[in-house]
Amino acid sequence: MSSTVPAFDPANVQGDILLGLPKKTEQYLFFQISDDVAGFKKCLADLIPLITTTTQVTQDRAKIASMKTAAREQNKAPQLLPMTGVNIAFSQAGLTKLGITDDLGDPAFKNGQLKDAKNLGDPGKDVNGTFDPDWLPEFKKSIHGVIIMSGNSDSTLADTRQKVDSVFNAKGPNPPLLEVTTITGNVRPNEQSGHEHFGFLDGISQPAVKGFNTNPNPGQQSVRQGFILCGREGDEDTPRPAWAIDGSIMAFRYLFQLVPEFDTFLKQNPIKAFGLTPEQGSELLGARLVGRWKSGAPVDLTPLQDDPALGKDSQRNDNFKYDPNSEDRCPFAAHSRKTNPRSDLSDTATEAHRIIRRGIQFGPEVTQQEADTGVSDPAKGRGLLFVCYQSLLSRGFQFIQRFWANNPSFPPKNVTPGFDAIIGQTNDSSTRTINGMDPKNPSGSLSLPVEWVVPKGGEYFFVPSIPALRTKFASSS
Repeated sequence: MSSTVPAFDPANVQGDILLGLPKKTEQYLFFQISDDVAGFKKCLADLIPLITTTTQVTQDRAKIASMKTAAREQNKAPQLLPMTGVNIAFSQAGLTKLGITDDLGDPAFKNGQLKDAKNLGDPGKDVNGTFDPDWLPEFKKSIHGVIIMSGNSDSTLADTRQKVDSVFNAKGPNPPLLEVTTITGNVRPNEQSGHEHFGFLDGISQPAVKGFNTNPNPGQQSVRQGFILCGREGDEDTPRPAWAIDGSIMAFRYLFQLVPEFDTFLKQNPIKAFGLTPEQGSELLGARLVGRWKSGAPVDLTPLQDDPALGKDSQRNDNFKYDPNSEDRCPFAAHSRKTNPRSDLSDTATEAHRIIRRGIQFGPEVTQQEADTGVSDPAKGRGLLFVCYQSLLSRGFQFIQRFWANNPSFPPKNVTPGFDAIIGQTNDSSTRTINGMDPKNPSGSLSLPVEWVVPKGGEYFFVPSIPALRTKFASSS
């Protein structure tokens, strides 16, 4: 990377990274580049004007905020504004196909997620000396890139998809872009909007990026730009080609959730203390597994009962620090504590491992039959299209999954916390356990018989800046 770093300009950064594309529905078009590489590059030049930048997302979110304010003042329900977004990213196989030979300095990205699956703890087996994860077949193919398309409705998303297909002549003979698979996600309906399928409000604790998020919420950790964007402050020690600046590494995970099985586990293991009813005890167990109540209220601030007003208050719901010597209020192994340990480590230690999470839910709501039997219907798969951004996987997503979520000894305490019950994995024959769930019996261990989040595919991608797309990836001739 050049020693002269240009001034930061949000118009150069693709819009999903720092702010997130506004959406009610979203598609991920995973593709291969045909042997007509020159044709693909020409089409990519035509796609660039459709790509949504961070500047555009800032303007879109300002319009949404203004509309909501006006609706509130008029005592009316807010209306959805017509809004779309497009971003594009490339895997290492995609860079190679395009003839881009520069090393981005990220070994996990270079090797691809399929080769990383065993390290991540994904279920699978060794076949002739090679680990074969239990992924869907399409994610075992070579994927060159992904186009992310978002919209406020099915119709606006369909219009955007039609425009993208037209750019790449998808319906014509010999298109330069070959679809591998398309996955569609949708925000959950009504009061579950913003909640993942287990029912918990998602996406609360995001880092603020210095020099961009100029007014962070109370308690929100600020991180240097280089931990999210390549080539910026904080990323100086990673060798990068000059064109990589303001790009980011994206981790995509196709995560299925076994919701009826999770709910059954909670019902069968209620916390029996404080005069709680069995239903309240099950709700408390779920909150302590996650580290937050379903409303988003942190158990560290309200340890025994939910506080919905706190959960939706961005001025309070992230403003806390853990007592590093106690798990009375929040277990050491709670999902939110495992993946963002706050004061269990120093701010300097946690800054390097912060990621920005995006993505969207997919699949139908749980049916009555599934709820009654406690068994997921395989034909009604649901879960999370998980996306996160960082400048280096070995200190971001890969690190968090391997060394925090999957590590029973993290955070380092005088007791063994156990696995992250939500995303912690082991692909050997051992049984996951977790400790500290019962406040009245903190040394008690709880066996986790099922991995309720099941990875079925994924890949690592590089999200180039707009200037890099124009000068390094696309071609007008």
